[in-house]
Amino acid sequence: MRDIASEFAGWIGRCVTVEDEISLPAVRRMAAMLDLDPLEFHRGSAIPPHWYSMFFTQNARRSQIGHDGHPKKGEFLPPIPLPRRMFVGRQVSFPGVLRVGDEASKRSEIAGIEQKQGRSGTLVFLKVLHTISVGGQPAVTEQQEVVYRDAPAADAKPANAAATPVPASAAWQAEYEMDPVLVFRYSALTWNGHRIHYDADYARREEGYPGCVMNGALTVHLVVEEALKRAAGRRLAGLSARLVKPLFVGGQLKIAGRDAEGSTLEAWAGDEQGALAASCTLRFEGAS
Repeated sequence: MRDIASEFAGWIGRCVTVEDEISLPAVRRMAAMLDLDPLEFHRGSAIPPHWYSMFFTQNARRSQIGHDGHPKKGEFLPPIPLPRRMFVGRQVSFPGVLRVGDEASKRSEIAGIEQKQGRSGTLVFLKVLHTISVGGQPAVTEQQEVVYRDAPAADAKPANAAATPVPASAAWQAEYEMDPVLVFRYSALTWNGHRIHYDADYARREEGYPGCVMNGALTVHLVVEEALKRAAGRRLAGLSARLVKPLFVGGQLKIAGRDAEGSTLEAWAGDEQGALAASCTLRFEGAS
C-alpha cells in the first residue's frame, strides 16, 4: 500500500497567513441566516466566538478551482492523491474577542498527516493549526482536521454502515430543516464552492452520496448556537466538535444536549432515524 503520509511529511510545518476584516455586512448576513436581527450588530460589537469561521476564506481565482469546487491542492494544502476531501472535526479555544471592524490575521500551519485504512479504502487525515490575532494578540486558536478519501467504486452503493445512535439522555432538543436555501446561504457566507453541497448529480455520480450533502461546519455551527441558548449567558472559552456521518439536504436535523455540568455542556446532532451525525463539547469560563 502506498505510504502517502510519509510521502508528504515534508509539508508538515508549512505556513500561510491571511488577513481579513470582521466586517459589518458579513456579520449581519450571518445573523439573518440564523433568523436573528441583523441590526443588533454595529461597528464595535463583539461577535459570538464561534462566528470566526465565516472569515478568512480561501479567495482562489476561478482558474485555481478544482473539479470538485475546492481550491486546487498544492499551494498551502498538500496535493494528497485522493479525490474526496471533507472537514471532520475541530478543537477551538477563545482567548480573546473578535469585534465588528477588527482588522485580523490568521496564521495556518500544517501540523500532521496520518494515514489509515477504512471500510471505504485509504483515508489520510490532515491536521491544520490556525491562530487568529488582532493587534498581535490571539483571539482564536483552532486545530482542524480534514480527511481525504478514495473515490467510490463504480458499483458502490451509498454507505449505510451501522450507525451510532444519539445519546438517550437529552435535556433539551431543537429541529432544523436542512433546506437548500440554508445550505446555500452558509456556503455563500463562507465562500465554499464544494459541489457536494449544491450539485446533486455530482454528489451522486462522483462522490457516491444519495444527494446534496449538508455542510458539516454548518451542522456544528447550529449545534453550538442551540447549546449557547442553554448556557445562561456564560462566556464560551472553547469547544471541540467531531463529525460522525454525513447528513443530506432535504432531511431533518435534530439537535439535542444535556444541561451544563460544571464548566462544560454536551450537545449533538442526529438525523431522522436517530443516528448520530455530530458531537460537541462546549467549555465555559467562570463555572464553579
